[in-house]
Amino acid sequence: MATKPVLPPSEQTEPTAKTTAKTTTAQTLTPEERQSVLRTLRSPKLLKTEVLAGLVVALALIPEALAFSVIAGVDPRIGLFSAFTMAVTISFLGGRPAMISAATGAVALVIAPLVASHGVQYMIAAVLLAGVFQVLLALLGVAKLLRFIPRQVMVGFVNALAILIFIAQVPELLGVPWLVYPLTALGLLIVFGLPRLTTAVPASLVAIVVITAITVAASVTVPTVGDKGELPDSLPSLLLPDVPFTLDTLEVVFPYALAVAFVGLLESLMTAKLVDDVTDTRSNKTREAAGQGAANLVTGFFGGMGGCAMIGQTMINVKGSGARTRISTFLAGIFLLLLVVVLGDVVALIPMAALVAVMIFVAVTSFDWHSIRPSTLKMMPKSETAVMLSTVAVTVWTNNLASGVGVGVLVAMVLFARRVAHFVTVDRTLSGDGAEATAVYTVNGELFFASSNDLYSQFEYVLDPANVVIDLSGSHVWDASTVAALDAVTEKYRRRGTEARIIGLNDASVQIRERMAGKLS
Repeated sequence: MATKPVLPPSEQTEPTAKTTAKTTTAQTLTPEERQSVLRTLRSPKLLKTEVLAGLVVALALIPEALAFSVIAGVDPRIGLFSAFTMAVTISFLGGRPAMISAATGAVALVIAPLVASHGVQYMIAAVLLAGVFQVLLALLGVAKLLRFIPRQVMVGFVNALAILIFIAQVPELLGVPWLVYPLTALGLLIVFGLPRLTTAVPASLVAIVVITAITVAASVTVPTVGDKGELPDSLPSLLLPDVPFTLDTLEVVFPYALAVAFVGLLESLMTAKLVDDVTDTRSNKTREAAGQGAANLVTGFFGGMGGCAMIGQTMINVKGSGARTRISTFLAGIFLLLLVVVLGDVVALIPMAALVAVMIFVAVTSFDWHSIRPSTLKMMPKSETAVMLSTVAVTVWTNNLASGVGVGVLVAMVLFARRVAHFVTVDRTLSGDGAEATAVYTVNGELFFASSNDLYSQFEYVLDPANVVIDLSGSHVWDASTVAALDAVTEKYRRRGTEARIIGLNDASVQIRERMAGKLS
């Protein structure tokens, strides 16, 4: 068998710089390695991806921040500065690389009544208190509760977000000059078609540049970013809220701060989990929760309106532009500030049609179309489909992601408890004769409030002999409801002069029964 000749050391070739450079491309890196900031800084190709992604996200953040400022009832500059401080802070302190945080609609909806009733200064106080709450919740391990959110709630969350993103674009297409429609169609053609030809440059950025160039060159009048509000011409400054530091003030801002904290954490942690799936990596949810709190504190001290993770801009970053590191998040904030302060006149010329096309692309690609295929719906249990649909319906109806997820989890819990309750079986067998006659009840299944409530009626109290054995070897006692039900069963037998013995309890069930048996009535 022929062997491959071995060259002497003097004739062996060293790896070329070109060959070595290939190891730093996205195709040869693991998903975890692709998130490395240092590795990205050493690779011009990867760095270009992050820089362009940050620029595209910054352009997409501007109209969103302006629109959310209107919802909250504050000066547009507050929304823009909030987007800047949130993005830059979370790029250092967050636990999910490449995720974008900024001023959001969910937070704007929460604080809008406070701004209307007490003014901006009370809003700033609420944002600062919300940041404190989020840091405390992170230290208490609230992020670990995410594992109790079922998959179908996640699917409903994603689908509802996609629908809300699309619905948010509809007003930009109503009552506008007819030229908006062909421009939007051109933008959609670019964002959907260009990736089939090349991915060297983000399609979203190409769409924005091309459509802006067309409208400027043709001198056509269409709605632009500048129409959304005045862009700032100076940097934000540090401040403290001008409110009395009294219990009365705390009473006013406390409920709003708590709502902002919970809504922000819920949206951020759900978005982080979604990005985990997209990038095949794992994030630090506890760090992300604490980072959101710190970002809101920084934003509050700069007079901002607070915020949380943004699903639309995050999907533009990781799916539309291919970013994977903190660099893109940091640059999105920096570019946003530069664009609105230094190049505000240029940014104001960007047609809303271009940004609408980008956001529609995000909505379409974010929606889980597989979840509504007839084959999927036919295969999926009806209870699972109900959970997904209830999450979508409530989220879209209320325009509140926290409400939708809360209802989805509640529906999932109720349906799960109902389903598990039906799995408990009680089988009766008789053995022996006369005084030795014994009725043995074998109970199988998980015993908790939903299943144990019917346990009392499963026994033949009148027909049973003097000896009764209840075998719980195939069961587990979970709560006080079950202990109370077992007490009721044994007590009814006792009143009839029958001894009912419970056997087969595992250690955990023995402990809970010994602690509460006979003490619940």
